Amino acid sequence: MSIFFRAMYRFGFTPWDSGVTPPELKELIEGPQARTPGKALDLGCGTGTNALYMTQHGWEVTAIDFVPRAITMAKAKAAAAKASPRLILGDVTRLEELGVGDGYSLVFDLGCLHAIPQPRRDAYVEGVNKATLSGADFLIWAFHTKLNFVTNARLTQEEVEQRFGPAWDIVRAWAGEQPDRFPARWYHLKRR
Repeated sequence: MSIFFRAMYRFGFTPWDSGVTPPELKELIEGPQARTPGKALDLGCGTGTNALYMTQHGWEVTAIDFVPRAITMAKAKAAAAKASPRLILGDVTRLEELGVGDGYSLVFDLGCLHAIPQPRRDAYVEGVNKATLSGADFLIWAFHTKLNFVTNARLTQEEVEQRFGPAWDIVRAWAGEQPDRFPARWYHLKRR
């Protein structure tokens, strides 16, 4: 999978990286029930658009991606914006090894978990569980239907419930602002 994403960044074909923060995240950060800034974890951060957004809104952000070019681009964006999210090149299924720590009150995943191979998903969940506080919010965007043979990009609500159910409650699952663009869904979870 790493080779696929590295190639996509190398050729400059990254349709998942719009450079625009999704309204669903903006709602959590700036909406009527905005969260008090704390520590945020951006998993599969790409070029850092959302890590920068959260940092600029008072959050202490740790952002991780496994594609070197994506992290290099994120660092350049952060420098240009005079922002300082903590940007880490690494595997989001190995959070403890990356030394991300704990105490996170917000986790954001825009299309990362659904592309992780099934055998590594439990490690992802375990890492997120260890890193988060009780009451933390977790916002995930994922395809709920497999789109192609290249990736296993798919995460159903049933899988979210099964994997996260012991420690998280699903607050909401919905199609989001662009329901006809992709067969995808947002999941907002709350840590018990």
